[in-house]
Amino acid sequence: MADRLYTSSEADEVLSALRFETKLEKATLARIAFALSLVKDGAGVAPSQSFSGGEMKRPTFIGEDEVFLRTLVAQTYGKRDFSEDEFFSNRSVIKNHIDSGAALLAKMFQETGRSGDALIRRLLDEVEFAGRREQLGTGLDIFIGRTLLQRAELVMELNNTTKHANSHLAIMGMPGVGKTQFLLKILADIRIQSNYQTHFIYFDYKGDVVDNARFLELARVQPFRLLQGGQNLPINPFILHAYDEQTINVSAREKAESFASINSKLGPVQKGALAEAIRAAYAKRAGSAAPYPDFPDVLEVAAAAYEEDGKKDDSLIEVLRDLSDFDLFWRHGNVPAPMDRVSNRTMLIDVHTMPVLKELVAYLVIERLYKEMATLPDSPVTEGRRTIRTILVIDEAHNYLGQKNIFLQRIIREGRSKGVVVFFASQSPNDYQQKFFNFQELLEFAYIFQCNGVAAGSVQDILGCSARTARDLQTEIARLEPWQVIARSQEKTEEFVKFTAEAFYKTYA
Repeated sequence: MADRLYTSSEADEVLSALRFETKLEKATLARIAFALSLVKDGAGVAPSQSFSGGEMKRPTFIGEDEVFLRTLVAQTYGKRDFSEDEFFSNRSVIKNHIDSGAALLAKMFQETGRSGDALIRRLLDEVEFAGRREQLGTGLDIFIGRTLLQRAELVMELNNTTKHANSHLAIMGMPGVGKTQFLLKILADIRIQSNYQTHFIYFDYKGDVVDNARFLELARVQPFRLLQGGQNLPINPFILHAYDEQTINVSAREKAESFASINSKLGPVQKGALAEAIRAAYAKRAGSAAPYPDFPDVLEVAAAAYEEDGKKDDSLIEVLRDLSDFDLFWRHGNVPAPMDRVSNRTMLIDVHTMPVLKELVAYLVIERLYKEMATLPDSPVTEGRRTIRTILVIDEAHNYLGQKNIFLQRIIREGRSKGVVVFFASQSPNDYQQKFFNFQELLEFAYIFQCNGVAAGSVQDILGCSARTARDLQTEIARLEPWQVIARSQEKTEEFVKFTAEAFYKTYA
């Protein structure tokens, strides 16, 4: 059994430099490098061929954590029969991951402006969302309020697969009736009950959540205030899983269709021009360390093509210029690097100050979420409880529901098995009646606050009640007082239930 290994000379240089910058011991940094590579490289880590670096003694690196470290390695590689030399030696998986992880640390250090403190903060983010442990089988049972007459407690069993077909949710009501406070209470409960393992992406359309310091703190939300203080989203919509010609062509066409679905001024000619500009922008970046363009790249290519053809600027150039000038998304030269993933980060995207492009920003983020979702394994189900990974929260959803967002539709259809859920907040049940997509039939949880002008058909579809009951409820819904809610009953003997909703500010005062 080897009692020591030798890192590569490159790894030793990195660990020595970071020891000075972070004030952490080399053994601690080596363990961090090992863990980072285990998450990032997994079983595909390249074997290290260099042994001319520093000495790492087995007791110093492993300490009393051998069982824990062996478990991590076994889970990553899918086997448990590692020999001693395979586990800790100059030809071991630990040696390979230390050397590879040191290179990753060096890259992060550069991206964070060569600051030890910034590196530590970056590592904390990486641990939170890239290396998180899912709590299998945890029940998300949310107290939502009390019935009006009996004052009985109502609990929403969000991830109970034995009772509910999915976990998609909609909250509907006029402004000022309590629906946002109700939504925040539910989200805070989910974060706490899941031990912060269930994440959400919240599109704040009105800007009334981003300044709720108590909610941001309690739910551990990272806010992104677009067009405020130079903030942007550290997301690049052009990052792909592969950069072959076919993948790029498909993505370029999808982007063109996305833009056209949001902006009616973009016709077939503009869609074709946009797709071609995107393809050409990828070609200019081909072979580089970052083989993906940004919006300034696409604008430059498109504007040059227009000038060459003698065409005047039109709505396409206008949209691309806004996306570039407003600095909404990550661009080359930004620090830090763009997010590897969005599906495992809790963030609030504040778009309320944007004069245009609100829906397009949401569309591009939703597209990114769907692409990530499609690569995930099925979400585990333990004792009838499905692990919910990510919740997409769309406030003022009536601004989005009328658009043909194919990626939102796919998340709603396919998200159940992946543990990805959609929460809507809108002004009326009528908002979910769309000719091109039946949102209503896929909403398992629906909560109706006071609304005016509600169609009986919408009530019937949302609640699953009879036509007669729906007609009776039309008047009832219009007369609801603030915080009063009508929802689908969990009891087979009743078609609906009326209750007083819980508020975030009351629960977490």
